[in-house]
Amino acid sequence: MFLLFSLLGLVFFSVPAGEAQELPLHTIKLPPGFRISLYADNVPNARSMTLGDRGTLFVGTRSAGNVYAIVDHDRDNRADEVITIARGLNMPNGVAFRDGALYVAEVHRVLRYDDIEARLHDPPSPVVINDQFPRDRHHGWKFIRFGPDGRLYVPVGAPCNVCLREDDPRYATITRMSPDGSGLEIFARGVRNSVGFDWHPVTHELWFTDNGRDWLGDDRPPDELNHAPRPGLHFGFPFCHGGDIPDPEFGKERSCADFTPPAMKLGPHVAALGMRFYTGAMFPAGYRHQIFIAEHGSWNRSVPIGYRVTLVRLHNNRAVQYEVFAQGWLQGEQAWGRPVDLLVMPDGALLLSDDRANAIYRISYQD
Repeated sequence: MFLLFSLLGLVFFSVPAGEAQELPLHTIKLPPGFRISLYADNVPNARSMTLGDRGTLFVGTRSAGNVYAIVDHDRDNRADEVITIARGLNMPNGVAFRDGALYVAEVHRVLRYDDIEARLHDPPSPVVINDQFPRDRHHGWKFIRFGPDGRLYVPVGAPCNVCLREDDPRYATITRMSPDGSGLEIFARGVRNSVGFDWHPVTHELWFTDNGRDWLGDDRPPDELNHAPRPGLHFGFPFCHGGDIPDPEFGKERSCADFTPPAMKLGPHVAALGMRFYTGAMFPAGYRHQIFIAEHGSWNRSVPIGYRVTLVRLHNNRAVQYEVFAQGWLQGEQAWGRPVDLLVMPDGALLLSDDRANAIYRISYQD
């Protein structure tokens, strides 16, 4: 089944990278030895990222409706070209790559662009692999990734701040399906809105971020880093938040003891989005197989928090420490950037997207 694009959707163009605004990267504080540089600008509303087999960086968006292909032709760690390969889509936040094809998640469907790296300037019409997801735009944008089991994982956020929608069991879950869209099943329940997940490189178990509910005050509930070593676990929403905070409306129906608690409580309202296990060899050994988290930043707190990259350290497959790794996008109460997603590059550098500064950063390390 093929999707017919509107005339607008058939317009593709590229722009040179590196001709936009100067960003105040000097305000970003990192541990000694680390450096942040601009990998690409001219990337409006840059959100989720995935890497093609030939080194093309694909970037989804939420508000722009575009999908980009970013190319570093001369391999100098600075993009040379930003190509818009799709336009006018419905919140195409999620992107994933497999077997030469780019998968793009809109609110209600997942598309596949075959042989895309050979056709960046003339993209093929996408194949619709599944168009049966709910159409709610509230938490409807999706982060997608292929798991070690070869299936595509697709979250379905709660269509509300806090509610119990029993009419469709897929709400507030992480689902998974075969690459062709068949065999859809629920993997994890009680997940309000996950916009980032990854699998431990040794155990192959799923870890994911989840955004806590609003309007319980500045300091609660925490956002969550969760660990799902097997399917079928329930992480509490809407009955319980942060592992031990009963919901004022729904908490009387179920005890917090009934659910899987967070592996690590994160900051309240930090909007924890993308997360990655560090699998490269560039950073010092103490970072290997630890979790980096992009915190988009609060919109609903009297004193802003987040707008940073944090690190969760693991020991014996348990989260034991939560610390700030990179900060400075928030200056006082004003933020010039908002981190969204992370990606470990083949050389071990860490890419970071920013949907406010419309940029992709490269974080590297040198003794």
